[in-house]
Amino acid sequence: MTDKNIEKFIKYVPTDDEGLYYPETDGRPLAETDLHRVVIYNTTDKLETFYAAQNDVYVSGNLLIYDIPGKTTRSISPDLMVVFGIEKKMRRTYKVWEEGKAPDFVMEVSSKWTYRNDLTKKKNRYAHIGVKEYFLFDPERAYLPESLIGLQLTDNGEYEPIPITNNNGIISNVLGIEFRIQDDDIELYNLSTGEVLQTAAEKEAKARQQVEAELAQLKSELRRLKGMQNSSEN
Repeated sequence: MTDKNIEKFIKYVPTDDEGLYYPETDGRPLAETDLHRVVIYNTTDKLETFYAAQNDVYVSGNLLIYDIPGKTTRSISPDLMVVFGIEKKMRRTYKVWEEGKAPDFVMEVSSKWTYRNDLTKKKNRYAHIGVKEYFLFDPERAYLPESLIGLQLTDNGEYEPIPITNNNGIISNVLGIEFRIQDDDIELYNLSTGEVLQTAAEKEAKARQQVEAELAQLKSELRRLKGMQNSSEN
């Protein structure tokens, strides 16, 4: 093969238009139990709400990732992923070669049936495609070596553990967020402000409570002023 042909081969990227179909499901359940489902949903919701105003941050989960063009049977599906620098839009699958990069952050909520794969094959695969941080959480506290594990990718392409903080949490430098176990769930703290990340519903409820409190204060002030006016008239 000549250099010119090699160059053409390297630049060639198959597309769906050429008849290749990349499956959108692997036939596996989205979550093992209600507990796992709630953790995945809440954490995803909190991150989506946190990055809602940034159009170049994509938060998703249970989406099949393909890393090699043409390998339609080679996919991996994280419970949660965050990608910086790409368009926030609906996707059917995530193709690394089309997006131009791998996810920056991935999290798996491990269970009895998934923890071995999460610690071995998935860990190696995420490192191979270049996921900068890989977090694992075991809400049942029964299967992982630690209930919450954080790993960061080194320059040699391998994961190393992220140290535990004084708050018994783990910091994601990629996200700027500290993860802490709270009962059977996880709380996320904004490192810049110290505030706890909220779901969209929690944020809306807090805003409504604030408006109601301000309205009650205004009514109280109006009553006070009206009382002063009545006293001066008398």
